Amino acid sequence: MVNVLLAGGISMVVALFGTPVLIRFLVRREYGQFIRDDLTHHHYKRGKPTMGGAVIILATLAGYLGSHLVLMGLAAGGLMDVRANPFTLSAFLVLFLLVSLGVVGFLDDFTKISKERSLGLTSTQKLIGQALITAVFALLALLVKDEHGRAPASTAISFVRDTSFDLAFGVPVVGVILFLIWANLLITGASNGVNITDGLDGLATGASVMVFGAYTLIGLWQYNQSCQAVPGPNCYDVRDSLDLAIVACAVAGACFGFLWWNASPAQIIMGDTGSLSLGAALAGMAILTRTQLMLPILGALFVIITMSVIIQVASFKLTGKRVFRMAPLHHHFELLGWAEVTIVARFWIIAGIGVALGLALFYGEWAAQL
Repeated sequence: MVNVLLAGGISMVVALFGTPVLIRFLVRREYGQFIRDDLTHHHYKRGKPTMGGAVIILATLAGYLGSHLVLMGLAAGGLMDVRANPFTLSAFLVLFLLVSLGVVGFLDDFTKISKERSLGLTSTQKLIGQALITAVFALLALLVKDEHGRAPASTAISFVRDTSFDLAFGVPVVGVILFLIWANLLITGASNGVNITDGLDGLATGASVMVFGAYTLIGLWQYNQSCQAVPGPNCYDVRDSLDLAIVACAVAGACFGFLWWNASPAQIIMGDTGSLSLGAALAGMAILTRTQLMLPILGALFVIITMSVIIQVASFKLTGKRVFRMAPLHHHFELLGWAEVTIVARFWIIAGIGVALGLALFYGEWAAQL
């Protein structure tokens, strides 16, 4: 528990004090956000520093690595035993998604800035980048095993834990291929979901704090009820669950520190650098904690806002009519006259309800088997 809190504390401090440093750097370089022409009510944000997600990524890495190094130092001095908490492949895989999709997002943000337009990389370029990164993640997660023969991921579809529905269908090669496709859907969907949600000051950042906080609790519970420590019918066969909790808390802490500067009126925007990386990390957590189908519940706000875009596009193409005044959904409420802070606060409540429901289902499934 100490290492989890330490990771969150370090990442929060780094983000809290590192963000203003980045703001000053971006202002000097005139790296500002470009706003879509149809978002006339957001034109006052034009030129606001973007790519703030770089701080979230760096703070997360500092929190994760810092917590391990501090405890290793204490262990070397004979003050604490950390042999049960080494660096793990599962944690590095989530961090790999965080950093790699952050690079894709950075290229998108930098393209917008350098070409002075609101559109960065094309959707095809983004999808190719996401697919390549996902392939590396999925193959390592599925094929690299520890000394006990356990891989970080499995080909079974999971909800609270792995279900009996296995993508392999008895053929390992089929399982690998279908798992690559499934992982790509999860990671692409989650990263784009957070990206679409990141349209109002602090909205995506605050929601991310809640969801990664939930995964911190899930990882800790799985560690305390792991099949290696507490064998039984309701134990969790999740590899490296404690280290996953450390990563989740580090990301939550980084977002929390960044939120100080990103809350309305935001002094910096996370940009695609942050939104794509956070969404990918969420999907990575869902895959490696074996809670894949729980992700849409925990991230209910991201799902609702993404669905508003799908509904709007489908309705317009099929009927020529729009369901909402503007999509994503938060812009619809802006055009109805709601204040930005009101929308953010109420959408945070929706995010909190989704997180509470997900955690209730997670714990309820375990309690039902007692």
